[in-house]
Amino acid sequence: MRLVQVLIPQGARASVLDALDGEGIDYALFDEVGRGDFEAMVQFPVPPSGVEPVMDRLTEAGVREDSYTIVLPTETVVSQRLSALVERFPGLRISREELYARAQDLAPANSTFFAFLILSTVIASTGLLLDSAATIIGAMVVAPLMGPAISASVGTVLDDRAMAARGVRLQVVGLLAAIATGAVLGFLLQGSVLLPPDLDITQIPQVAERTSPNFLSLFLALGSGLAGALSVMRGSGSTLVGVAIAVALVPPAATSGLGIAFGLPGVAIAAAVLVLVNLLAINLSALLLFYAAGFKPLDSGQFERVRKSFVSRVVVIAVGIAVLSLVLGLVTLTSFQTASFEQQVRTDMQQRVEEADIEGVELVSVSVDYEPVDMVLGNEPQVNVLVGIPRDLDAPPDLAQRWDDELTAEFDRDVVVRVGFVEAQVSEREPSSPPFGPFAAATLATRTAGGTAFGGSPGGSAA
Repeated sequence: MRLVQVLIPQGARASVLDALDGEGIDYALFDEVGRGDFEAMVQFPVPPSGVEPVMDRLTEAGVREDSYTIVLPTETVVSQRLSALVERFPGLRISREELYARAQDLAPANSTFFAFLILSTVIASTGLLLDSAATIIGAMVVAPLMGPAISASVGTVLDDRAMAARGVRLQVVGLLAAIATGAVLGFLLQGSVLLPPDLDITQIPQVAERTSPNFLSLFLALGSGLAGALSVMRGSGSTLVGVAIAVALVPPAATSGLGIAFGLPGVAIAAAVLVLVNLLAINLSALLLFYAAGFKPLDSGQFERVRKSFVSRVVVIAVGIAVLSLVLGLVTLTSFQTASFEQQVRTDMQQRVEEADIEGVELVSVSVDYEPVDMVLGNEPQVNVLVGIPRDLDAPPDLAQRWDDELTAEFDRDVVVRVGFVEAQVSEREPSSPPFGPFAAATLATRTAGGTAFGGSPGGSAA
């Protein structure tokens, strides 16, 4: 429920009260003894979704824009007289006046915005290097990116060009500042004792997650934008939703900066693409939801201009997402193909060993070194196989080459096969010994006789 207080201009008392009576609203009227521009103040309770239509009626009755109107949220209203109003104005959508005020509150001053954004990027970059998801989530609580995204969309649908431009500007400049902050921090830490000198950030899972964007990332951004807009419209959980929006933007921005610092252009570009896609998707989903909810500018003469501005902005954002989705589609397709290839190779090698049915021989492990970037660049997949054999069985000298030829023919692509052999020794358990004693497990020893080892040359590898 909302409590609305309106100062009635001189000469408009009768028309304002008639409008409230026509809406069936109970009100309290007070004489205004302050400034001479107003003759009275009226206050009345109304459901959230009823504020906007009632204010439209009051505007027609003579309440000008230069009057004072205050909309207050109420904790509790004890009355049996409001049931008709609640039925007449169902729903929880706030008025455009409240939406405008919330959008202004969500977009902080420039100094506050950049201070919190830089701090959140520093924390997120640290979390990425530590591979700490908890630290990254903590950084998102600090990030202030929800406000600019919401204010840009609200400014568009309510025809406030200054608000829309500031929202867009804060997002773009802010994310560029986040990338720069990640790069500076990476440069500083790279030459310090805080990081290993041979650190490969591409092997850190939290970093690798932001360098392989796919269509799931797009759904995350779209959902975050819708949740942000819905939370503002309903007035619930906007702080927590802001965390979701920040998760889609700050960590990949920090990853892009770290890629610049460590001299990895592939990491920097891939993470930057993810940032841009998420930014566009968040703005698109929020803009569509606000427009679909029926928010319009107060001046009816601006409806057509707002509609054109909305359509043009949606088209531009949608085209940008479509172009960048080609990258997402390529990553998604190559990720699926490399994962499928690895699974097929594992199944194939297991089947080959089982069909050989040699006593004491077992497949210890199969790993495939084949990333999406390898598929794009045309690099050959490398298959690493580790086989356990008894001590009295000689390792086949040409097994790697045979499997290389067979896999190449089966999958119609060149592969590199590396085969390693280990001796499998299984102790015999005495009846009186415990079933899971410390020495009752199988032991493996690397076969070095004849130069055969994991990745060894005689019979151990083939290209």
